[in-house]
Amino acid sequence: MGLELAAVLTRPRAASRSCQRATMASQPLRLAEEYGPSPGESELAVNPFDGLPYSSRYYELLEQRHTLPIWAARFTFLEQLESNPTGVVLVSGEPGSGKSTQIPQWCAEFVLARGFQKGQVTVTQPYPLAARSLALRVADEMDLTLGHEVGYSIPQEDCTGPNTLLRFCWDRLLLQEVASTRGTGVWGVLVLDEAQERSVASDSLQGLLQDARLENLPGDLRVVVVTDPALEPKLQAFWGNPPIVHIPREAGERPSPIYRDTIPPDRVEAACQAVLELCRKEAPGDVLVYLPSEEEISLCCESLSREVESLPLQRLPPRVLPLHPDCGQAVQAVYEDMDARKVVVTHWLADFSFSLPSIQHVIDSGLELRSVYNPRIRAEFQVLRPISKCQAEARRLRARGFPPGSCLCLYPKSFLELEAPPLPQPRVCEENLSSLVLLLKRRQIAEPGECHFLDQPAPEALMQALEDLDYLAALDDDGDLSDLGVILSEFPLAPELAKALLASCEFDCVDEMLTLAAMLTAAPGFTRPPLSAEEAALRRALEHTDGDHSSLIQVYEAFIQSGADEAWCQARGLNWAALCQAHKLRRELLELMQRIELPLSLPAFGSEQNRRDLQKALVSGYFLKVARDTDGTGNYLLLTHKHVAQLSSYCCYRSRRAPARPPPWVLYHNFTISKDNCLSIVSEIEPQMLVELAPPYFLSNLPPSESRDLLNQLREGMADSSAGSESSSVQEFRDPCVLQ
Repeated sequence: MGLELAAVLTRPRAASRSCQRATMASQPLRLAEEYGPSPGESELAVNPFDGLPYSSRYYELLEQRHTLPIWAARFTFLEQLESNPTGVVLVSGEPGSGKSTQIPQWCAEFVLARGFQKGQVTVTQPYPLAARSLALRVADEMDLTLGHEVGYSIPQEDCTGPNTLLRFCWDRLLLQEVASTRGTGVWGVLVLDEAQERSVASDSLQGLLQDARLENLPGDLRVVVVTDPALEPKLQAFWGNPPIVHIPREAGERPSPIYRDTIPPDRVEAACQAVLELCRKEAPGDVLVYLPSEEEISLCCESLSREVESLPLQRLPPRVLPLHPDCGQAVQAVYEDMDARKVVVTHWLADFSFSLPSIQHVIDSGLELRSVYNPRIRAEFQVLRPISKCQAEARRLRARGFPPGSCLCLYPKSFLELEAPPLPQPRVCEENLSSLVLLLKRRQIAEPGECHFLDQPAPEALMQALEDLDYLAALDDDGDLSDLGVILSEFPLAPELAKALLASCEFDCVDEMLTLAAMLTAAPGFTRPPLSAEEAALRRALEHTDGDHSSLIQVYEAFIQSGADEAWCQARGLNWAALCQAHKLRRELLELMQRIELPLSLPAFGSEQNRRDLQKALVSGYFLKVARDTDGTGNYLLLTHKHVAQLSSYCCYRSRRAPARPPPWVLYHNFTISKDNCLSIVSEIEPQMLVELAPPYFLSNLPPSESRDLLNQLREGMADSSAGSESSSVQEFRDPCVLQ
């Protein structure tokens, strides 16, 4: 891509675009030829999508497209898309075959030939970075302007316009659209890409679309499901044996993997040494390194960046580039043409997404670190586990070519054969389903268990999600969405966080809660220890005595006062890109509240009244996440189950000078079961506030413990003194009319 992408963003517009589209719409669908000219045709040929002559770059990229394995299946795909009576087409092909870039363009041609009467083409991606990256590439290949005919929609970034025909979209955003809009909206063709990734949104979309198809909803929607061959049989059975377009295997020899005899004790060190050895040999081609976690990616990049500078090389030292969700727009660096060798360090994010043709060497740890939610204890486990055989093969194929590259596996051959599952684990069986169930209820699916899934979630996971939504007053007595639940489903937030934001309308702390909601979602504080005493001192200046939640608000306000300065963030160990995302999300949430006509409030952060109001708003949404220090030493027993946890090392209460006593009652944002079982984002609360604001039946359902007995005693005492006023207060809050 490189500098040529500037042309994608600045291409001049043509007044004749609509006329050109009308002309193309009057022509029959041409299945065997490209709508653009061949390289030998006139340079004055006109792009039918915008009415402008094709540029020279278009012809260069067209020649490259013709060499892709998928090009041989173009006629078959368009024929099936046009004539298949079910409206569903499966496309099966290996990574790197061109599926993600070519299928959307052919669907756009299909819609253009039909005169745009059935809407636009929407392409889902399991990761926001992939959606943006593909939109850039496809706009370049189609010789169109990004944000006009081709666009993308990801969190806090909508790069589309009224003339957008082809839109790449994060699958979770599209799921939100499906849930809030009856029918199929303005889609003419919906492409579900990378189905083998098994994201919650992708699996759910397929279930909802199948239901919509069976119910004969209005419209002539075409659905294209793009997958790796490993998932093909399951998808074929799920969709009722639709036609399958098989993509020929890519030409090029496949590397024979080189296995280690044992798993190295230090994966990062082993990966670094393998990269340095390739650099010393000066073997041609770029390097792709797979490690389990973002923490190890960062360590590897830091170590390699130091080591490669001292290598005695005949060429420029390699450029080390991380690739993970927090990279933001910097991810485009992996596609830039550069004189130096690129060493891209990544994890499961690049198993199937982000095709990198220049890669000739792969170093694979064979492991992934995933968060797996346990509904019984409402906690996430950090699970280090082997990748699937499907992922291992996809990683190996990154190094195919003439001649083949190399694939070094940092594990024995028996490791994957004995321990690896055949396919990636479906995320719908491993994530908290509260948000999903809220959306399914919005679609008036009374029982989420009745929704079609490729793999059905565990019944206890669905029951826990329903129970949590009931506690949050999102469901009525019949189990349907309450009026409050409808409002909660409009917010791109976790249900408990959306409830806290709505509660802030009653407690006059909306301004502070908007900031907190954005920070908790996009930029939850510090993610690594300070690198120096100076950095540690700068961090302490941002800590607030009221706890981590108020500290996040203080961090955000200081960030805005700095002018969103990147150097300011680096000096304090803060993620600049994440804070920018939080700023965008806050603005989006404010606009949403104004559209729903919810009451707002003036800033009052720092006052005693605001401190209590903010605590009340948080408890209203997070009463399920409260813990009590049982012995005064920081051993916290969680209310909803009998697990013991400690405060995170980044918690502001941990950095206070001794002999500061840990707060007796805390509200937390996350509980992760890992090597230290820590509570993250913690603030002190008063137990009286919990009794006042939590549903009475929630307190009654708590497991037996000294904490529950203390809360029940408080409830009885408060009931004796102010039964009437407390009852009306709780009832008013549960009435959604108050929020409007």
